[in-house]
Amino acid sequence: MRKIALFGAGNVASHLYRAFSEGNYATVSQLFSRDPAKADFVSSETEVIADYAQLKDADLYLLAVSDDGIAEIAEKLEDRGNLVAHTSGSTGMEVLKKFQQHGVFYPLQTFSKYRELDYRTIPFCLEANSEENLEELKNLAKSISEAIYEVNSDQRRGLHLSAVFVNNFSNHLFTLGNSICKDKNLDFKILQPLIKETVSKLDVLLPADAQTGPALRNDQETIQKHLNSLTGDRKLVYKTLTDSIQKFHGKKL
Repeated sequence: MRKIALFGAGNVASHLYRAFSEGNYATVSQLFSRDPAKADFVSSETEVIADYAQLKDADLYLLAVSDDGIAEIAEKLEDRGNLVAHTSGSTGMEVLKKFQQHGVFYPLQTFSKYRELDYRTIPFCLEANSEENLEELKNLAKSISEAIYEVNSDQRRGLHLSAVFVNNFSNHLFTLGNSICKDKNLDFKILQPLIKETVSKLDVLLPADAQTGPALRNDQETIQKHLNSLTGDRKLVYKTLTDSIQKFHGKKL
């Protein structure tokens, strides 16, 4: 059983902890958190610490913290010759270059602390400074997931940027749509079948081929009605996205 010292007590750390706990390849022997009270998802079998001096030997020191937190921990953590990896999508592997053995263990998914996930389907994007370390991270990832990818730092930054567009930005659009429903005293659930079909179509169509709506049709009358009913940020977002759709599909209009 591989021993992991897990750093962090947020969304990513909590899910990785659960994933490792459900498997039989690795165990989280220690969890490091500046605020131990946040580690309420940890069982009594795992030691929770807030002092670097209390760190024990482990096969992997896994930094599941914010991007700013990675550099801070890397500065304070001494190199014991053990493998050190972070879970960030946008941070290069070079932030850990002071460690002889280092890599990246990036789970590409949106994590909410108390929402259950099927870890077997989560893509894990891996990088390491040696084939041996890459193999170590692969074995760990394979113990919890069936989707393993070797991805370099530049590619991973691109994936993270893409993820912001398809997840963070789209979720904000759901938020704006929900606010419009509230304004009209409508239940947002009416839109949920549409949202699910929008995503389901991507199983058989490329996103560009699945595009529909007034912007694609160049339905100026409808677009103008929508713009006239909007103000502030909602209007700006609508106009920006409409312009982007029309520029992308301009050859079809």
